[in-house]
Amino acid sequence: MDSAFAPDLWILVTLAAAVFQTGRFMLQKHLATDTLSAGGATFSRFLYSAPFVALLLPLYLALSGQGVPPLEAGFWLYGAMGGTAQIMATVCVVLLFKQRNFAVGITFKKTEVIQTVLMGWIVLGEGVSGAGFAAIALGVLGLLLLSGGAEATGLRLADLRNRAAGLGIASGFLFAISAVCYRGASLAVASGDPLLRAGVTLAAVVLMQTLIMALWLRLREPGQMRRVWAARRVAVWIGLTSMGGSLCWFIAFTLQNAAYVKALGQVELMLSIAATTLFFRERISRREWAGMAVLAVSILMLVLVT
Repeated sequence: MDSAFAPDLWILVTLAAAVFQTGRFMLQKHLATDTLSAGGATFSRFLYSAPFVALLLPLYLALSGQGVPPLEAGFWLYGAMGGTAQIMATVCVVLLFKQRNFAVGITFKKTEVIQTVLMGWIVLGEGVSGAGFAAIALGVLGLLLLSGGAEATGLRLADLRNRAAGLGIASGFLFAISAVCYRGASLAVASGDPLLRAGVTLAAVVLMQTLIMALWLRLREPGQMRRVWAARRVAVWIGLTSMGGSLCWFIAFTLQNAAYVKALGQVELMLSIAATTLFFRERISRREWAGMAVLAVSILMLVLVT
């Protein structure tokens, strides 16, 4: 095959990340609906990905002839902040799956792109172009359509205060924080090898997340850890897809501009729609279709103009 027609590595890695992530959320929704609490379903992601990460990093180090580079305090601070934010974001998404269908939950999560730009403008004073503000306004319209629910009519700001909208917006906000922190942690690894930086960051973060969630469940949800272990035949696949997705996202962001990676990553919306209709047999209303379409266009506009 002519290499001129072969896609760049970052494209393949990003598409793989979207597939892994969709599969992981599907499994978490399944377990949270039938077997585990939101905390238990979240913990299964980290617990069952830890063994794969623990094997993958030493294997790569041995094959590449490298050692683990020194890790400064900043790396651990970024990793801990990002890991904690990701835990909270994942819990919000799993709880959201109990309120609305799978595709709507994933679309709400995708608002992390809009919220990242808004936070940069409000907190850091980073400039946003006219096209950027237009994309944000379009995104707010999409949120209003989704927040009202399948049976709602009209557009009301009050709809943004319902439980489903609150969980969705919170998940996007927390995922945005985790993405920024993971970027900071990865850049703090003193190595020019993007695979090594991604692997070290992933291993450290998953270790911290597993310990944090184990302590939380032990103190606040007694018995849930036993249920996570009892569900291991399904949960182990959550760990595998979680590790694959996280690693692919880390690699993609080290290979290509984040805006292009996020733009291509919107393919996850199409995958979520397929999962909603074909796997979960959930109905998507006309209003939800419209809201998802408007938000998708808004996000694509935003990542391409900022």
